[in-house]
Amino acid sequence: MPKTTLAIVAAASAATGAAAAHYAAERKRISQATSPTTIGAEPSASPPTSPAVLGAGKALLAGPVDPAGLFKYGFPGPVNDLAARASLVSGFDRRLRNPTWVAEHITPESLALRNADRKLSAFAEDTAVPEKFRAKLKDYFRSGYDRGHQVPAADAKFSQQAMDDTFFLTNICPQVGDGFNRDYWAHFEDFCRGLTKTYPSVRIVTGPLYLPRRDPADGKWRVSYEVIGNPPNVAVPTHFYKVIFAEDGKTGGSVSLGAFVLPNAQIPNDKPLADFEVPVEAIERASGLEFAEKLPLQRRKRLCAEVECSIVRQFEDRQKFKALPSPSGS
Repeated sequence: MPKTTLAIVAAASAATGAAAAHYAAERKRISQATSPTTIGAEPSASPPTSPAVLGAGKALLAGPVDPAGLFKYGFPGPVNDLAARASLVSGFDRRLRNPTWVAEHITPESLALRNADRKLSAFAEDTAVPEKFRAKLKDYFRSGYDRGHQVPAADAKFSQQAMDDTFFLTNICPQVGDGFNRDYWAHFEDFCRGLTKTYPSVRIVTGPLYLPRRDPADGKWRVSYEVIGNPPNVAVPTHFYKVIFAEDGKTGGSVSLGAFVLPNAQIPNDKPLADFEVPVEAIERASGLEFAEKLPLQRRKRLCAEVECSIVRQFEDRQKFKALPSPSGS
C-alpha cells in the first residue's frame, strides 16, 4: 500500500456513523431473540442498562437536573442492528445504510459442500432494519455501482439458506464493478478461500471505510464520498477492509492475522496483495472497531509471513483455464 494511503488509515480516527456493537456483549441478545436469524433492531423503551450510564444517572439524581430522564422518551442511540444468520454475523450503520462489519467463518469442510444454487438467491431488503434507516433495492438502480457482497455468496454454499442470507442488503455495499468487485476483489475472496488449504479454520471480518484525502487546492484533509439513491441514502465507501484470522486448529494455538485495506476503485490484477497490507490497529483506528483485543500477542503470527499474500498467481491460473480448449462435443 502506498505510504500516503497507509498514513491515512493510521491517522484516521473513528469512521463516521455508529460503531458496531461488541459481539461478545451481544451474544446474550442473540440467544434470547425470538427470530432465529435476526436480532430485533429497535432500541429498548427502557433506559440503557450500561453500569457506567446508570451510575452517572444516579449520581445526578442528587443535583438540580436529571439529563438521563430523557430515556423515558426513548434512547437516541446509536443503535447497531446486529444480525446473526446461518452464514454470517453483522452490524449495520443506520446513517450510512451500509454494514459496519460482517463476520464469517470458512473451513475446508464448509467450502466442500455444494447444497446451494446462486440462481435461486435474490437480493433483498432487510426488514429487521426500520424502514426509514434501511438500504433499498431501488437505491442501487442505475447507480453505476455493483451490489458488492461483504461475505461472498461463494463462501456459503453449504445450504441454500446460508447463501440466501448473503443477499440481504445489510451484507451489501456499493462497489465499483469492472476492475474491482468483478475482478481484484473477487480474486481476493478466492485468496481467502484458498487459505483453508493451509489452515483448518479461517475467520474473516469485512467492511467499508470512509477515509480522508488531501485536497490539492488547499492541502487540507477531508472525507468525501458519493451517496446513491433517490433521495440519496446509501454512502459509497472510499475503501474496504478485511481482517483475517487463520487458526491452526489447536486449543490455545497460534492465529495468523492479516489486515488489508483496498480502495473502492479499479485495481490492476497484477497488483501485489501485500501492497494493501496494514496493521490491524490501523483499521481499528480508522473504523472505530476492535478486532483482536482478546487475542494475546504471544499467539499472534503475521499472515503474510506464513503464506504468500498474492492474488497474481490465482489470476494467471484463471486466465490459463479460460484459454483451455473446450471439450469436444460441448
